[in-house]
Amino acid sequence: MNHPTHGGRAVATEPNGEAPATACPPHHIQRSRCRGGLRRTAAAGEPRLWAVVVSLLAALALAATGCGSPATTEGGEAAGQLELTVFAAASLTDAFTQIGADFTAAHPGVKVAFNFAGSNDLGTQIGQGAPADVLATADTGTMDGAGDLVDGPRPFAANKLVIAVAPGNPLGITGLEDLSRDGIKVVLAAPEVPAGKYAGDVLSKAGVEVEPVSLEVSVKGVVTKVALGEADAGIVYTTDVAAASGDVKGVPIPDEQNVVAVYPLAAETASSHADAAADFVDYVLSAEGQRVLEDHGFLPAP
Repeated sequence: MNHPTHGGRAVATEPNGEAPATACPPHHIQRSRCRGGLRRTAAAGEPRLWAVVVSLLAALALAATGCGSPATTEGGEAAGQLELTVFAAASLTDAFTQIGADFTAAHPGVKVAFNFAGSNDLGTQIGQGAPADVLATADTGTMDGAGDLVDGPRPFAANKLVIAVAPGNPLGITGLEDLSRDGIKVVLAAPEVPAGKYAGDVLSKAGVEVEPVSLEVSVKGVVTKVALGEADAGIVYTTDVAAASGDVKGVPIPDEQNVVAVYPLAAETASSHADAAADFVDYVLSAEGQRVLEDHGFLPAP
C-alpha cells in the first residue's frame, strides 16, 4: 500500500484515505509555525501585544520596589535587624531608655526592646523561661538567684534611698522618724522588691516602725501613690525623685541610716543574640553609658 507523501516523507492519512491538509494558509491572512505536523497559529500583532504586556509588568515591579516599604522578617523586624530583649529594674526606666536609643544609634543593626518591672518579677519570669538577652537588677540578691541563667554579672551603678513627699512638703516631714507620726500615710515597695527590702533596712537602722497603707510591686508604684496624693510619703530611690520631674519632693536620709543599692547586669546564657548582648553590657559599662546613668542621678558602682 502506497502512503501519500509530502515533501518527500510519508504522512498519516485520514480514514477516507486522504492526507490531512498540512499546508500553511496564505501569509496575508495569518502566520503559522508548523512543527511535527502540529500547527500553532498566532495573530500577526501577537509579538507586539506581548511586548507591551511585559513592559507593563516590568514597570509595575519597578514601582513596587521603589515605593514599597522596607523588607521585613516574619517577626516584623526590618530585614537585617535583630531585636535585643533587656529585662531591667523599674528604677532604670528613664536611664536605660536613653541608653537603648544611644546603643541602637551606635549599632544600627540592633533594636533594643525593654521589659521594666520589679527585679523580683524579672527574676521570676526568667526562671520560668521568659526569653531575654540581658538582665539588669536593682540588687545583687536577685541576680545571684538567677544562678547559671546569667553569665558573669557585673555591677554597673549604685543608688541611695530618699523619702518622697508631696511638692512643698506640706506635712513638714524631715526624716524617717516622722513616718511613724499619727495620721501620716506611708507607702512602701513590697518586701520582696529590692526597694522594699532596702526600705526595711533603713527603717530598722533608724529604729522606726511604720504601718504602710500600701505595698507596691515596684518602686515606681510608690512614687505614683505619693504623686497622686494617695499617700503622704514613701521610701524610694533618689533617681526616682529626679525622674518624677517635680511631681514629688525628696527628703534626704542620712548616710548612717541609708543603704547603697548596687545594680548588676549580665547577659543571659541562653540568649540567641550572644554577641549583641555582650555588646550591650559593654556599652552600659562604657564611658558613654556611665555618663547617661550619672545624668539620671545614679552613683558609680562601688
